[in-house]
Amino acid sequence: MELRVLHYFVTLAEELHFGRAAQRLRISQPPLSVAIKQLEEELQAQLFERNSKGVRLTAAGEHLLTKARQLLALSHQAAQETRDVARGTVGHLRLGFVGSSLYRGLPQALEAMQQTHPQVRVDMLEANSAEQILGLQQMRLDLALVHSIQPPEGIASQLIVDEPFVVCLPEQHPLCAAAAIDLGALKGDRLILFSTLVSPTYHQRIYEMCLAHGFAPEVRHEVRHWLSVISLVSLGQGVALVPAALERVGLPRLQFRPLLGEHPHSEMLALWRTAPASPLVQALLAHLRQAAQGC
Repeated sequence: MELRVLHYFVTLAEELHFGRAAQRLRISQPPLSVAIKQLEEELQAQLFERNSKGVRLTAAGEHLLTKARQLLALSHQAAQETRDVARGTVGHLRLGFVGSSLYRGLPQALEAMQQTHPQVRVDMLEANSAEQILGLQQMRLDLALVHSIQPPEGIASQLIVDEPFVVCLPEQHPLCAAAAIDLGALKGDRLILFSTLVSPTYHQRIYEMCLAHGFAPEVRHEVRHWLSVISLVSLGQGVALVPAALERVGLPRLQFRPLLGEHPHSEMLALWRTAPASPLVQALLAHLRQAAQGC
């Protein structure tokens, strides 16, 4: 059954007059009569009784009227929802993120997204950078927030955060007396570092920073999350080089100091598939950029 013919049928059922129904449909009467006849033949059921006194629905017609109205309503709803999804006003967004993004504007961006897109649901998955890229490629994620990494083909990227590394120290460490720290001063300390399996770019970047200042760091622990890094520092297990955003975590027994001189920065990138284009991804990206500027 064509939706157009069902629309003709419902209009005739409401008017019970071919002339008025045709006028309401803005067609001539013969095409309406032909469409109704073809519908009856398709269904093998008489839908209207026609006589000199007018037109009335049969029992089969009464049954079809209820179902046709439901089908037309569902069709209208489906069309409206499809238009809304295309415009990015409703829908579902699957977001991957690294832990440090929670201190780099992600909560504020999600709150702004809720205000501008109240009918959009955002599902979140915390994962490392490599896991998120795989999620994008397998279409399990729509947007990923990762540490600095070279995106593969078919994945677009945008820099969201670019900030310096700072030294994270246990509060009783002698270097806490300094206002800023030369990286070479950490030569005798044990370093707590991201696992090379989890974030090889960060691991290599920090390692090379130490080598540039004349020492290979003694790595005490390799962990999967920034919060694990600074938690181990707070327990006196070593020192760490961390993104400046982690100063906002508020863990006790920690001190943060800037580094002297010029050093590579800590970056957070947003990644997404280049096709198909998603207005929801672009909307959340805009909120992420704005929120990061306010942090």
